[in-house]
Amino acid sequence: MRVSTNIVFLSIFVILSICMSSIQCEKGKLGEEELKSQKFPPCAACKVLINSFKKGLEKTSRGKFEGGDSAWEKDKLGSYSRSEIRLIEIQENLCKDIEHGQVQCQSLAEELESQIEEWWFKHQDTHLDIYDYICIEKTKHCCPKDHYGPNCTQCPGYPDNICNNNGKCKGAGTRKGNGSCFCEKGYIGDICSECAPGYYESYKDEKTLLCSACHAACDGLCRGAGPKDCEKCTAGWHMIEDKGCFDINECLKDDICPSNQFCVNKEGNYACLACDKACNDCTGDGPDMCIRCTEGYHKQDNLCINSDLLGRKKQENLARYLTYFGLCVATCIILQRNVYVASVIGLLVAMYISVSEYMIAHSNVQDTTTNMDILGST
Repeated sequence: MRVSTNIVFLSIFVILSICMSSIQCEKGKLGEEELKSQKFPPCAACKVLINSFKKGLEKTSRGKFEGGDSAWEKDKLGSYSRSEIRLIEIQENLCKDIEHGQVQCQSLAEELESQIEEWWFKHQDTHLDIYDYICIEKTKHCCPKDHYGPNCTQCPGYPDNICNNNGKCKGAGTRKGNGSCFCEKGYIGDICSECAPGYYESYKDEKTLLCSACHAACDGLCRGAGPKDCEKCTAGWHMIEDKGCFDINECLKDDICPSNQFCVNKEGNYACLACDKACNDCTGDGPDMCIRCTEGYHKQDNLCINSDLLGRKKQENLARYLTYFGLCVATCIILQRNVYVASVIGLLVAMYISVSEYMIAHSNVQDTTTNMDILGST
């Protein structure tokens, strides 16, 4: 018995689909394993662990002992907030919520288990933040905020004017980096205390420097925000003495755009846009800006129009009005048999005609018809 070709193809398709699904699942598993095996620098890894611990603190913040003698619990075990039971509950779920670097987090949790317990039972009052105790003081993986390097040196401008408040201290919060300033856009200098080329000093006092971008007309230095404040003009602009930079209108040049395109001037530049489809070369946008009409169009009142557009529009309008007339005639016929039904149908027909005419009047299709109406008959 011969097997249908369609059944063979269907079987092959099913097998391929199953294989592709298996491959995708395998790739997904490999991707998850790679994320879990990802390794971070010592300070970042310590932060990941402590953040997971703090999430455990939040989840157990409403916990309490269930049942038993509350007086005995208070006397022997202390409050739940600092109990061993709560600590065990947090430690059991450590790093389970981590997607990136879960393996490293779990390894570090085992390594620092005794130090976490020491903070929990002995140092919560003296070190309110476990991050400071574990990551900064005990492991020395991190530095306090706005400190860097092996000895946790203060960043330039510490404590309230780091890098002039216009940049970041490299290595801040870690035992890495050299403490140099990485300036924000528009600022330069060892401590980001100067404006970069293309920016000007818009505000300055003893503690604050604000640099703002020069106008697009400026090539490099400027004294203020406008084109009149440029020291030098960039391409597409020309300098007028005592007045500053003025835009060059490239569109005044002859033959700057290819055939069947027109020029549009922009600040410091220009653009060539395609002529209307009715045009064979033009001076601007639209069928009224044609130098010559393309094939199938002719000029009427300085406007290139489709030669048979008016005829087609008249046919469309006639068909539409005949449809409306037919609906009205049908309503009148029904009226002779049932006044109430005819009234409902008549109302629906009136709504249909009103909505149809409104939509046609406000659609893009009618834009062309409106333009044609002002021409009169051909």
